[in-house]
Amino acid sequence: MNTFNTHFKGRDVEQQVQGQATRDGDGVKLTRVLTQAHQKRLDPFLMLDNFGSNDPKDYGGGFPDHPHRGFETITYMIAGRMRHKDSAGHEGLLQNGGVQWMTAGRGVVHSEMPEQEDGVMEGFQLWLNLPSRDKMCKPAYQDIPSENIPEFSTQEGVKVRVIAGQSNGILGAVQRPVDAFPTDALYLDIHFENEASFQQTLSVQHNAFLFVYRGSINVVSHAQETPVALHRMAILHNEGDGVEIRASAGSKVLLIAGQALNEPIAQYGPFVMNTRDELIQAVDDFRAGLYNS
Repeated sequence: MNTFNTHFKGRDVEQQVQGQATRDGDGVKLTRVLTQAHQKRLDPFLMLDNFGSNDPKDYGGGFPDHPHRGFETITYMIAGRMRHKDSAGHEGLLQNGGVQWMTAGRGVVHSEMPEQEDGVMEGFQLWLNLPSRDKMCKPAYQDIPSENIPEFSTQEGVKVRVIAGQSNGILGAVQRPVDAFPTDALYLDIHFENEASFQQTLSVQHNAFLFVYRGSINVVSHAQETPVALHRMAILHNEGDGVEIRASAGSKVLLIAGQALNEPIAQYGPFVMNTRDELIQAVDDFRAGLYNS
C-alpha cells in the first residue's frame, strides 16, 4: 500500500509544546503534554498524559478511586498491565497495546491500578470532551485488546495502528456515527520501521496535533520542513490536505485530530462541564454518592 501523493499539501506546524513533568493519582510519575492552556486551541481535546517508567516507585501507587463527569478518557497502553474497576461494577485488564475508551457521562468513580511489581509501564491517557447535550449521558466502556486494533503497513515501511477514525481506507477499532459523536476523533499510532514518509488526510475543520514518543520526525508542508524532537507535541495549522510526516527508522508518533465543539469549558479537576453552576452540581453529586449507582 503506497500512501504518497505528490499533489498533497501538508499542514504546517503552528506551535511546539514541551510537556510538564508532574505526578498524579498515588504518586504516578508522568508528563502532562496537553494542558488547560491548549484546550481552546485543541478543542475537543482536554488533556494528554504520557506515563512511562521501569521503576515501580514511579507507578506502583496507581490511580486509586477517583471520579469523572462530562467527558471521555482514552487510555492506551504501550507496555505493562493496568486493572480498572468502577462504581458500576465493570472491571477489566488493560495490557500491552490495548485501549480502554471510557465515556464518563453523568459520573463514574473508578480506579486504574498496576498489575505488575517490576518492568516497564508506559502509555497515554487522552481526555476527549463531550458536547453539552451528552455530558449527563449514561457511562459506557469499550475495552479493546491489542489484537482488535486494525493495522496496516505501507510500501515505505510505515506501520499504522488505527485506534479511531480511518486511515488509507482502514477503519479504526472505534467507529461511531458523527451525528451522535460530533467530535469525530481520529487516533493513530504511527511506527516508522524504515526511513520513510507518511501522509494522512485531515478535515480542514479538525484540530490536530502530533506527539513524538520515539525518535524524531519532520513535518513536511508546501512551505517548509519542520523538525519535531522526542517528547514534543506539535500543534498543526488548520490549512492543507492533512499532514505529511518524514522520519528515520524507529520513530513513533501519535496523530490525534477531531472536530471542535466550540462550547464553553468549565473544569474543576476531574469534572468538565460548560458552566460554573454545573461544576458545583457535579461536585455536590459526587459528595452525595450519586456516582456510585
